[in-house]
Amino acid sequence: MKKANTLFLLLFFPLLLWAQLDSSFLPIVVINTNSLIIQDEPKITADMGIIDNGPGQLNRLTDSFNNYNGKIGIELRGSTSQFLYPKKQYALETRDEFGENANVSLLGLPVENDWILHAPFGDKSLIRNALAYKLAGKIMDYAPRYKFCEVVINGNYRGLYLLLEKIKRDNDRVDIARLNPDENEGDDLTGGYILKIDKSNAGTYDGFVSKKRPSTTGMQTIFYQFHYPKPGDISTPQVEYIQGFMDEFEEVMSSAQFNDPINGYSKYIDVNTFIDYMIINEIAKNVDAYRISTYLYKDRDSIDGRLKMGPVWDFNLGFGNVDFCMGPSPQGWVLDYEDYCPNDFWLRPFWWTPLLQDTTFRGKAQDRWEYLRSDIFSNESLQACIDSLVNEIGAAQERNFTRWPILEEYVWPNAFIGGSYEADLNYMEEWLWDRLAWLDGEFENFREIPYEASDYFDPIVYPNPSDGPITFEYYVRESEKVKIMLYDMMGRYISTLEDTEHPNGMNRIIWNTPPGLNNGLMYVFYFNEEKIKSGIVLCNK
Repeated sequence: MKKANTLFLLLFFPLLLWAQLDSSFLPIVVINTNSLIIQDEPKITADMGIIDNGPGQLNRLTDSFNNYNGKIGIELRGSTSQFLYPKKQYALETRDEFGENANVSLLGLPVENDWILHAPFGDKSLIRNALAYKLAGKIMDYAPRYKFCEVVINGNYRGLYLLLEKIKRDNDRVDIARLNPDENEGDDLTGGYILKIDKSNAGTYDGFVSKKRPSTTGMQTIFYQFHYPKPGDISTPQVEYIQGFMDEFEEVMSSAQFNDPINGYSKYIDVNTFIDYMIINEIAKNVDAYRISTYLYKDRDSIDGRLKMGPVWDFNLGFGNVDFCMGPSPQGWVLDYEDYCPNDFWLRPFWWTPLLQDTTFRGKAQDRWEYLRSDIFSNESLQACIDSLVNEIGAAQERNFTRWPILEEYVWPNAFIGGSYEADLNYMEEWLWDRLAWLDGEFENFREIPYEASDYFDPIVYPNPSDGPITFEYYVRESEKVKIMLYDMMGRYISTLEDTEHPNGMNRIIWNTPPGLNNGLMYVFYFNEEKIKSGIVLCNK
């Protein structure tokens, strides 16, 4: 068997002698694309073999493929890394000889067919994602499991990777009810669903836009993508159900009764999952949290129909590894990202603001933080976790940085360039201890100190130009009053619009333009009698 495998390597990998890898204490993943180019969909068919002789055992490229030896479909993945970094990430599915999906266990992970080869590149510690997933796995229902490995593709050593579980519905992943296209009524219709907030060029055919805007000055929206069932599988009644559920939840969150103990947010969400999601992402100060690579899921009502946050995903830009929007500082909440970068297109949903204003939610978050910091998230436990990951990688980091000599280079968006693996690792560790100390101070009186959300955000006025009604949309807290003074283009007073009782959050006043307003409209916004914005709306009447 060993001779046959050696012959296979010599036949299909003539460049193998040039690879910077001959053996490793990590599993070795060997992929042969048979001269096909791996592209950004569709997946191409390739051969994959995995060598894993067990913990503490040396794996050699000439050893037999003893963990997997078969067909895969493989494609590039990553919205930014795919184009920015030479070390590519891949999505793959294990297949049988007929090209159909084959559920298998890879490197001891639970049986499935969808996998990811994650390529740490800009993360020079090589462990940011592994650390976050390991921490999340200790406190959340599910976090993606992983195995470190080294990868060779077509005889070319590609460096250190994480074989990672792709987020999907499965009894061993996101464990919610299977939802078939013909399940369109009753309890069956209520779950399970996985939604995703992420970058997308997609239209409404694979998701829906929130009716509530983020609390910003721009025209950003929140787009909920269908992750499960997939866009091609989800039926019209299922689309209507999950969109209706989210609409109802968001209406409650924008009302003054959002924290009612019976009909408020606790009726719609599993609060504990929201808190754990927040804690993991705030520890890492993951700038993508809440707004990109963000998952939510819902099971059937008969099981537990409340909306849950998670699983967590993608921490390359966490733990101080980002040089924009307050990312390098160990202080500041990621939840306040829109205050640092209000013009960013991808922003968190508005409903985090009322949640953070609720003393019950804040009290539970404080209790959870103090419990975790007393034990599994203590500095000692976290240091042990980091050390175990570094020890597991071992000498593979040296080979990785021989293949990719970037330790002395800026790789977007590095906040620190250490010049050595040890320096980058030390930077991440020191940043983490400073971050935890800051969070300890913030959580110390979390339940007593109200969340200092902005009292208002500059209003949005649309459409402009307009040939009919004009909408004035604005965000305010509690009972703060807004007044809008309207004038024609000659400066002559037309009307005053004043809000009445309104919910905390996004609100709007719609004004029907009177006849004869051909030259446009001037408006002035007042918040508590203080002028906050003025502008012009062109009229096409």
